[in-house]
Amino acid sequence: MNAGAVLAVVVRPWLWRSALALAPPGWWRRPPFLPVPDPAYAAFRLQTMYGDASHSPEPADVITYLGWCRRYRRLVR
Repeated sequence: MNAGAVLAVVVRPWLWRSALALAPPGWWRRPPFLPVPDPAYAAFRLQTMYGDASHSPEPADVITYLGWCRRYRRLVR
């Protein structure tokens, strides 16, 4: 995850819960000790979004995806 995408999430606290939901359980016990998505999941999402698993996520796309996750979670309650 690039710094621009991280900053885009940091300044939007209403998306933090959605972002944390993507982190694997026990993320605080393993390096890098940050709530980042599982590498396999991130690679899958990048492959389906950009056609290249090594592509850096665009900050606007990260915000759009997390917003969708947040809305979806509200719908399924």
